[in-house]
Amino acid sequence: MSANTIEHNRNRYNFSGVESIWLFGYGSLIYKVDFPFLERRPASIRGWDRRFWQGSHDHRGTPEAPGRVVTLVEKPGAVCKGMAFRVSPNVFEHLDVREKNGYLRFSTTLTFEDGSHAGGLVYIATEDNEAFLGHAPEADIARQIALATGPSGPNAEYLLRLAESLRALGADCPHTFAIESHLRSSARGADWPDHSRHSRAD
Repeated sequence: MSANTIEHNRNRYNFSGVESIWLFGYGSLIYKVDFPFLERRPASIRGWDRRFWQGSHDHRGTPEAPGRVVTLVEKPGAVCKGMAFRVSPNVFEHLDVREKNGYLRFSTTLTFEDGSHAGGLVYIATEDNEAFLGHAPEADIARQIALATGPSGPNAEYLLRLAESLRALGADCPHTFAIESHLRSSARGADWPDHSRHSRAD
């Protein structure tokens, strides 16, 4: 599947008669909210695990030197915590462009902190998209992230802001935190860019 998923997404759902819908964010959508929303609530989805397995050629890297960003992989019993936004369907005109590098919209069931549930959508980059990088040792992922940068800024900034946001949510994500730890410790001992004092602009 082509990494550019804009048209794929716009043909996947018919929003006729829909006034609002929940969107689940588990990566940069948690902290970079550049879209209007009607309501925002912490939430989780089941059966999915967050992984830095998707290449970023358009935001946190380049086609020649892609960064790594998160997607979700199926894992029975897993719980992925993030942020849910209730949005108007027209918001997807913007989000489909923002998430165009391999991400498709899928239906999911969200669980809120009070135990209630709602149907919604989530962007997932599946392994059949051209930008999918897949598994690598977490130390190697950290090194790739440390060296990558793109139009939206350093890849390390993405990782650090996501880790910070997950802690604020009380979310346990050993994969993200392990990569963060490798990044911080290796940056102190090697000739890597130091993004530990990341900007707040993005």
